[in-house]
Amino acid sequence: MSAPPKTVLDVSEQEAQAIREAVRAVDPETLGLGRARAELKHVPGLVALLSDVRVSGPIYDLPRPIGEDSITRWVTENQAQALAGEALLLINLDAAGEVSGYSRITVWPERSAAELAGAVRADLQGGGQGGAGMARTFGWIFETLGVRMMCLTAALDNVRSQQGIDAAGFTRMGEREALRPDGTTRHSVYWEMTRDDWRLRHRL
Repeated sequence: MSAPPKTVLDVSEQEAQAIREAVRAVDPETLGLGRARAELKHVPGLVALLSDVRVSGPIYDLPRPIGEDSITRWVTENQAQALAGEALLLINLDAAGEVSGYSRITVWPERSAAELAGAVRADLQGGGQGGAGMARTFGWIFETLGVRMMCLTAALDNVRSQQGIDAAGFTRMGEREALRPDGTTRHSVYWEMTRDDWRLRHRL
């Protein structure tokens, strides 16, 4: 499961509450790209997307096995976490209205921190849009949710994700064990970035 950053920030109760409220108030349309909050009506599309191992294989925190029951529970759990101000599960819809990708943002309001995970449909991978989309989402998380820290992980063999995270300017901080829902672990490359560093790098 997702773990907060190794770096611990001093966060007031007021800041934490503001982050919770920001998560609850999110309008995914501000991200563009046909994004929406994941709802139960999107379960079949998510199952179709995530049943492709080229999409779900590198992602450690998905429920397994992937099927209608597990994805229904996953969407429901994320809806509850969104109400608590602690997570967002967003989907991308293509021109035909089909689920073409997803993003899951884990938020730790008491740490003023967040983590992003996600994937796009296999036929959309490698087209050069992934890096730009990642960067846009990172900036949106910092500025819309108000967190001051982001942490990211990627599997040791997930070179594409590693390259995208490096290009966005995140700092590698060694490795960490990522805990899967079934209790097993995945050794992962680990990054962090502060909001101040993001703004400096991207001149927001």
